[in-house]
Amino acid sequence: MRSIRPSFTVRRGRGVFRRSSPALATVALVSTLALTATACNGDDHADAKPSASATAATGDGKIKIPDDIRNKLREHGIDIDKWKHGAWKNWNRDDWLREANDFINPIIKGLWDPHRMRDANDPAKRVDNNDISGDQGVTDPTPVPVKALPVRPPYHANAATSGKVFFDSPQGTMVCSATVVEDPAHPGKSNLIWTAGHCVHAGRKGGWYRNIAFVPSYNNQGRSEEQLQNASRAEVAPYGVWWADAAKTSQQWIDQGGETGGNGASYDFAVIHVTPEQGNGGKSLEETVGGALPVDFQAPAVPKVQSITASGYPAASPYDGQLLYQCQDKPGRLSISKPDPTMYRIGCTMTGGSSGGGWVETGADGKPALVSNTSIGPVSSGWLAGPRLGDVAKGVYDAVSKHFAGR
Repeated sequence: MRSIRPSFTVRRGRGVFRRSSPALATVALVSTLALTATACNGDDHADAKPSASATAATGDGKIKIPDDIRNKLREHGIDIDKWKHGAWKNWNRDDWLREANDFINPIIKGLWDPHRMRDANDPAKRVDNNDISGDQGVTDPTPVPVKALPVRPPYHANAATSGKVFFDSPQGTMVCSATVVEDPAHPGKSNLIWTAGHCVHAGRKGGWYRNIAFVPSYNNQGRSEEQLQNASRAEVAPYGVWWADAAKTSQQWIDQGGETGGNGASYDFAVIHVTPEQGNGGKSLEETVGGALPVDFQAPAVPKVQSITASGYPAASPYDGQLLYQCQDKPGRLSISKPDPTMYRIGCTMTGGSSGGGWVETGADGKPALVSNTSIGPVSSGWLAGPRLGDVAKGVYDAVSKHFAGR
């Protein structure tokens, strides 16, 4: 956005890349290891082929870790028992897995308790002015701020597909927002969620975040932070905790992404496949929450979009991350760099923590569809920008869906 010069921040959980073809969009499959534990508190290139499934159930219901996964863990010096007892907290460069097929996200039962969820952070990350200065591309005038309005609880009745993504990073426990989306390989039984790329991967100077989990309808009853102090896990996460067992973001994000946003935000999206931490009677995430949104990859032109509704759990001041909010506005255009797709931009006062939250448009047929997600916004809040979803985004989505087809 070459004509605007304030400081900016990635709307992230505590978010810049090179153009590439959809075939280079990166997929990383998480090794889902059912670990029961008492829990307290170099450039790479994408491999288009997903790795093997992480787990397999034996006849007695116990989880057997396939040999290829065990070998991969050994190759990276990861001891399963040490990992579940706190070794995941080691963020040394050699221990921070970066490559597409090295994403490992073992389930640690009970790790995401109400205390850790409530205390998940969202520090503002500023962007240098010159990251988005200049006059290339097309940028419309800065939108008038639109006050974010709280969603009326229960959230399951009024925004069933929304939820929060929790994860651990070198800076601590983090949080983003996400949306349950349809899975073409499993109609009516999707286990896919959509969020921002910077909510799963640190970008060019880091790797995959750890302990990634999704909580649909977080704080469903809309209780205040004070009321949540002694809340049970069932009250905070009434529809369960769902761990990532596959994640995929764009190669652009992995190659050039960073803690601050700016160039490359046009590709700041990710798709995660999840599995329940506890038994769920075989029900999918979509069946559990009662719905999933279709994703529109046709990237409708701004003049054709009358209104977009953005949802999220803003956590940076003046919000506390416990309540779900929405903004509705007619989008304008924001150009980060001329070669990259122009982003949607709306007026909205939501802050960090709303990152990854879904942007929904209701089409001419009267049906809502996800068309973007929250990526960046100014430090002082007032507006948000999200990527337009095209071929690269579809490549990310299709690869995760196809990997689980037939299962």
